Amino acid sequence: MADGRLADPSPASRRGYPQEDEFGDEESAPRLRLSRRGIVVLSVLVAAVLGGLAWLVFYSSVLDVRDVAVQGTTDEKLTSEQVREAVGGLAGGPLARVDLAEVEHRVEAIPRVAKAEVWRGWPHTLQVKVVQRTAVAAVKGDDGQFTQMDAAGVSFATEAAPPAGVPVVELRLSQQAKDVDGVISRAQLVQGAVAVAAGLPPEIAKRAGSVLVHSYDDIELQLSGGATVRWGSPEKNDRKARVLQALMAQKGTNFDVTAPEAPAVSG
Repeated sequence: MADGRLADPSPASRRGYPQEDEFGDEESAPRLRLSRRGIVVLSVLVAAVLGGLAWLVFYSSVLDVRDVAVQGTTDEKLTSEQVREAVGGLAGGPLARVDLAEVEHRVEAIPRVAKAEVWRGWPHTLQVKVVQRTAVAAVKGDDGQFTQMDAAGVSFATEAAPPAGVPVVELRLSQQAKDVDGVISRAQLVQGAVAVAAGLPPEIAKRAGSVLVHSYDDIELQLSGGATVRWGSPEKNDRKARVLQALMAQKGTNFDVTAPEAPAVSG
């Protein structure tokens, strides 16, 4: 300064703050760097750890399957033990190595199983969830046995009696239907009748004791209480079911929905 006095130190200096040259010194401090040998050693250690984990998960007995947990077996006709037997030896060894797709395939091969879902429940459990087939009709055979069929038309069990509350399909073919057996097979007639049973509203299905097939275009329902429903062919099933529901509110013993646009009630 002109008067010879020294300039006051900066506020930062008075407060003890580091100066710019001090920051510069810190930034230029040497950093830790690995040598090539250190990188190699570290890589070997990481590989060893990963290899050990892979061996532990995929090959050792530490994470072996110890239980097969089954869900969805709500019917005494399909038990958890049956599912476990179907899985068999696939559930042995490390859980990580179980072929889930193959387990699903084996479980779905059980006639009463419609679908299976399988996943790993760490650390020791193989989880299996099944969806059982539900009978919508029981087809009476020439031998008097009843074959249960689901809504998809898949037969999955044959027993001496039909399940309770399930309509019984019977072929009582007319001579005309027998004459065209080479055109429309009995299997096709059964599938058509099962489709009719599957499309019935629950409250009507419970009352439908029989589904009689006289021909492809002549299917008849016999309801509890003596009522009869002329259904016709297994076409327009959804519309016929809705029309029949409305007709059932009227008094009568004979219901005709063969032409759902012009239904009729009598008796």
